Amino acid sequence: MSRRSSLVSLITAVALGACLVAVPPALGAGGGAEGTEGDPGPGARNAHWVGAWTSMPQLTEPSNMPPAPFTGDGAVLTDATLRQTVHVSAGGDHIRLRFSNAFGGAVLPITEVSVALPRDGRAGTDAIRPGSSRRVTFRGASSVEVPAGAQVVSDPLDFALEPGSELTATVYLATGQASTAITSHPGSRTTSFLRAGNHVTDAALPGAVPTDHWYFFSGVEVWARDTLSATAVLGDSLTDGRGSTTNGNDRWPDVLQRRLAGGPARTSVLNQAAGGNRLLQDGLGPNGLARLDRDVLAQSGVDRLIVFEGVNDIGTADATGPAQERVANDVIGAYDQIVTRAHALGIRVYGATLTPFGGNTGYDDPDGHRERARQTVNRWIRTSGRFDAVLDFDRTVRDPDAPRALRAELDTGDHLHLNPAGYRALAGAVPERLFLPSARPAGFGYR
Repeated sequence: MSRRSSLVSLITAVALGACLVAVPPALGAGGGAEGTEGDPGPGARNAHWVGAWTSMPQLTEPSNMPPAPFTGDGAVLTDATLRQTVHVSAGGDHIRLRFSNAFGGAVLPITEVSVALPRDGRAGTDAIRPGSSRRVTFRGASSVEVPAGAQVVSDPLDFALEPGSELTATVYLATGQASTAITSHPGSRTTSFLRAGNHVTDAALPGAVPTDHWYFFSGVEVWARDTLSATAVLGDSLTDGRGSTTNGNDRWPDVLQRRLAGGPARTSVLNQAAGGNRLLQDGLGPNGLARLDRDVLAQSGVDRLIVFEGVNDIGTADATGPAQERVANDVIGAYDQIVTRAHALGIRVYGATLTPFGGNTGYDDPDGHRERARQTVNRWIRTSGRFDAVLDFDRTVRDPDAPRALRAELDTGDHLHLNPAGYRALAGAVPERLFLPSARPAGFGYR
């Protein structure tokens, strides 16, 4: 090698070494760099935002408004702090929050937001772990105004969050929302806390008013490697958790998340259900077909959808032969549309059979018209081949000696809703293999 070549090589090596030294490490609480184990940094390749928790936004009914004195004449939560805990399905070192004003009758002026870990990791507590509180921003500012009908997503925040853990979000509204039409999720099955004044960073809220509803808060997302995706569940009270334990996080999607944790399936489970919801007509919340885009297709990282809805359509239609034949056909048509729209975005759709309601005062009819409609719908779910997989929830929880009814040990007593044991049974009936990576079949999404 010539002296000149050696000198050029030396200069090149020094320059390259200087460039390598100058490259900053990946940011974030986990410090994981690209190509290494651990959570990805902000600049990582093959990473994306994935939903870790959701609640279906609804227009708040008068009985579910914030308790006194937080609902006034034409305004709510004026000069008030709202602290809420949620159970996340996925974790990471970077998070962001979603707030919804989908049904607000006026602008939602959020003054300040913080996130923290709840003390002792508990759901439904007003106390946070000392030193864990972090300020949430929106384009770098503490405050944001959410237009009526809109939502807002926060800036990314360095915050270490474990999958299956609880997260506390605290919101302060200085001027309140100037309307009594507000957005919430009444069926939180989790206790929130309201206190007058600004207490966003307080370690606890002594004297706060408890309420078992979520207001405005609609999502948590984590920055994760693209090997993690999300599974949305479109449902009604049987998925929202009527009959489950307040602050127990024992709805069947919660139990499914715990089943899948630590295994080869890499998915977050997003509960997009509301009590009383229907596929075809508005009720408690907009109908399933109307909310599909917002609650499923627009959610970050969703590549699977479980549809477990339709019993309220059957149960609220007239108990006559023609009415039930019509509603069964319309529910099947709704499923077909949901599959078509989800497949167009590459989302697999799993259909769950409708569970029994024999003996329920409101839904069971003596002539069995509604039961025949349920059987018609379930037969289509099982045999049409339209869904990418079938979850036979009916077979899982029905009484083998009286198939029109729930098994007694899984029934809350109203012969429609399940108790925690029933929800564990549903979660146990979902095969783990449905969430493993696999290629989509040829022609996926054509129809």
